[in-house]
Amino acid sequence: MFVVFAAYQFFGQHAYVEAAASLGIGLAFDPFNTEQPWNERPLWQKIWLFVHLAIVALLFGYGVGIADK
Repeated sequence: MFVVFAAYQFFGQHAYVEAAASLGIGLAFDPFNTEQPWNERPLWQKIWLFVHLAIVALLFGYGVGIADK
């Protein structure tokens, strides 16, 4: 739900920093098995989590840097 809410904030409200915060909260609720150690996770899960984190960082940077007008 936080990913959907972040998309709404990004596209609907143009609230970029708030969208980054919503995506970050969504990342905190790991959708995968939290009992599984990091080293035992499949590669695609690790890649997804890093991509999600990169999107949060890029969106926050965009919101603070370029869209701060």
